[in-house]
Amino acid sequence: MAFPFRPGRPACGLVLAAALCAPVPPGFAAGRDIEVLIDQALMLRLERPAAEIVVGNPSIADVSVQSGDTLVLTGKSFGETNLIVMDTHGELLVNRRVVVQEPDGGFVTVFRGVKRETLHCSPNCETQLVIGDTPTYFDPLAKEIQTKQRIGQSSAEGQVSGQ
Repeated sequence: MAFPFRPGRPACGLVLAAALCAPVPPGFAAGRDIEVLIDQALMLRLERPAAEIVVGNPSIADVSVQSGDTLVLTGKSFGETNLIVMDTHGELLVNRRVVVQEPDGGFVTVFRGVKRETLHCSPNCETQLVIGDTPTYFDPLAKEIQTKQRIGQSSAEGQVSGQ
């Protein structure tokens, strides 16, 4: 059905067209996934403050509340999960699939027979902890990273190792 423009008549078609072309926050458009990179954070702004937040699989992605209407979504491991956010009246604000992906480029996978190791090269190659790598490579690297995180956390809390 056509709605011809006539002088003096509200320009409904123009208003509708402008509304349809208005920017929509990434990830919230109908039918679109929210994409986040592994080990990266993404700020999500809501139209109203959140009261209930559900992440289908928190080992893939996690959410923290920055403020009532701002969430921080963090990609934790590769895969897909979902995010559901409701307001104080139980109305749905977000119901989207979350896809956690690896960054484009820079990753090098080394195969030694069936054993796999992952490096990130930009420009120097450094070992990278990636789910699916061979346990004899993955486990010592994971332990090393955990030790580094404990040292950093102790320093942040004002505790120096050995005191």
